[in-house]
Amino acid sequence: ETLDRPLEVVYRDEHLIAVFKPAGLMVHRGEISSGEEPALLQALRDQVGQFLYPIHRIDRPTAGLVLMATSSSVAAGLGELFMSHRVLKHYQALVRGWMPDLCTIDRPLLHPKYFEEREERAGEEQNAMTHFRCLKRFEAPWASPSFPTSRFSLLEAQPETGRWHQIRRHLNHIGHPVIGDHRHGDHRWNQAFYQQTGIYRMLLTAMRLEFRHPVTQEPISLLVGRGEAFDEALAKLTAVACVDNRSAVEGDQSSPL
Repeated sequence: ETLDRPLEVVYRDEHLIAVFKPAGLMVHRGEISSGEEPALLQALRDQVGQFLYPIHRIDRPTAGLVLMATSSSVAAGLGELFMSHRVLKHYQALVRGWMPDLCTIDRPLLHPKYFEEREERAGEEQNAMTHFRCLKRFEAPWASPSFPTSRFSLLEAQPETGRWHQIRRHLNHIGHPVIGDHRHGDHRWNQAFYQQTGIYRMLLTAMRLEFRHPVTQEPISLLVGRGEAFDEALAKLTAVACVDNRSAVEGDQSSPL
């Protein structure tokens, strides 16, 4: 997914603007990014003709909702909402294997700046908790490395904290990595899924944000779709797979956890 079309503006008022970030697009440039590489912040500023302040980020390979503010004061107010966990975040992900109906992963995560000093920084983990709900399970007639078929689960995820790559790392920890995750996932499954579907992007989307407007105090609920590639991957999987709904309940995109 690239910037071959204008960014989809989901919500806009004089204080806030929310857009759908395509997968593969960074939110804003950093120390290791190329100065010529496109970024959401710069592209959106050019599109709306207004200076904007980033409030939060989602991973580069993740698609979905991103909020910007039109002033530093509003950005500070929204930042406080995120820091105090008063913004509800809902994602959907396609993962390897069959997940239980409901589960919570409460596992501290080490900040990436300490990766090279893991032994010396054993006490520097940050608390991290993510809730998962299984929406649908699939069994496709594609041979996997150990079995004659391949199993997948469509999940809804709600992170209570906002650690680096939290959802991806938690799922990989329990052996259910996100399909298309080339950093924390399973390369063999990613390659096999690409060969069967032609879909290469990571199948994780930030679909819903709920919070109180920092200026008006009105409740705001924003919702987007999974993205074209994610929907295409599910359609191709559904066309060939047996779907197990005996326990998991199919939920629409707006269903909360």
